[in-house]
Amino acid sequence: MSRFEWIVALRYLRAKRKQTAISVITVVSVFGVAAGVAALIIVLAINNGFQTTLEASLLSATAHVNILERVPAYGIEGWQQLVPKLLRIPHVLSATPGLYGGVALKGPMVGSNTVLKGVPLGHGADVPEMLRHLKSGSLAAFDQPIENHVYNIVVGSRLAEQTGIQVNSPVTLISYQGELTPMGVVPSLFHFRVAGIFESGLYDLDSTWAFTSLPVAQRVLDLSDVVNTIELRLDNIFTAPEVARAAEAIAGPKLTASTWMDQNRSMLNALRLEKTVSLITVSLIELVAALNILAVLVMLVMEKQRDVAILMSLGTRRQQIQRIFVLQGLIIGGVGCFFGLIAGYTVAILFNHYHWLKLDEQIYAISYVPFQSHWTDGIWVTGLALLMSLLATLHPSYKASQILPAESLRYE
Repeated sequence: MSRFEWIVALRYLRAKRKQTAISVITVVSVFGVAAGVAALIIVLAINNGFQTTLEASLLSATAHVNILERVPAYGIEGWQQLVPKLLRIPHVLSATPGLYGGVALKGPMVGSNTVLKGVPLGHGADVPEMLRHLKSGSLAAFDQPIENHVYNIVVGSRLAEQTGIQVNSPVTLISYQGELTPMGVVPSLFHFRVAGIFESGLYDLDSTWAFTSLPVAQRVLDLSDVVNTIELRLDNIFTAPEVARAAEAIAGPKLTASTWMDQNRSMLNALRLEKTVSLITVSLIELVAALNILAVLVMLVMEKQRDVAILMSLGTRRQQIQRIFVLQGLIIGGVGCFFGLIAGYTVAILFNHYHWLKLDEQIYAISYVPFQSHWTDGIWVTGLALLMSLLATLHPSYKASQILPAESLRYE
């Protein structure tokens, strides 16, 4: 487009209006585009934040691929021979055996139902991701020999708050397996010392889970040297389906492999559906803004018929007239996009930094609404806004190019 078309388009937008309504609708159009762009940026930031935060928290607490019994029975026997084979699968970084079961935990204040999970701890064992950065305490106690039948345990931060537990606090675990006595089955009591407190960021895990060493968990749950899961961590989480198929071929018919996608399928599907619905809903704001641009240009064409006729009489081509009005619509859309991007990214950054939107952890698993903005979102949101602005200019710009100079100037 030539400089002449830009000059005329800008002059028409800046000129004083005979009809005040045109100026008002122009301003409304700019704000409409800005509101739509800002809303889309914020919605995408919220969706990206939820998905990234939940995935990071879940993947730090759970495996990328889980090897489980196809029909739960007495646990996975011979897991010591299976682990080295699984480690040879491409993309597998670690294969960690685990044993978990329900127990009751009694702290200084109150008790709580707890999931006790036994994993290899101490003596150079590969520490699970969730326990590598404890909120308080350390895993050094697991390197020391057990004294007076007092074992070590690591509990979730919310569980510690609920039961009044602190690092080095004594706690008692009550195993539902129990011991058979002449008086019947009596619950077994085990004494522990809190070595550390972890925080995953997920309320369900932090309020119900506790970790100890694998041999201690086997003793508490009254099981032999078995596990009920072997957890694989990968160098690329999206290779999980491929690794799961290879693991099933190695593990045999009695075992099955479940990926992190399978375990969290409902949550991931809900996030995808929410993103789609939100985008469709918020895009209606852009549609309204585009209709405002259409109204502005229609009124401009009606107001500038005489000016257009004079320009055409002086030799301006119809294609140039059409481009003048297209440029006006794109300028309105571009200005709106500029302000919308600034507003959207500013809101996302501030709300994510200061955690202004709080959530109920017991319902949403996290305590605040996370925002995560991507620069690529701004590109396609701007492209969508400018495309709708362009489509809104096509009809009025075509009508402007079809003005007949003789008819418009006949009575001037």
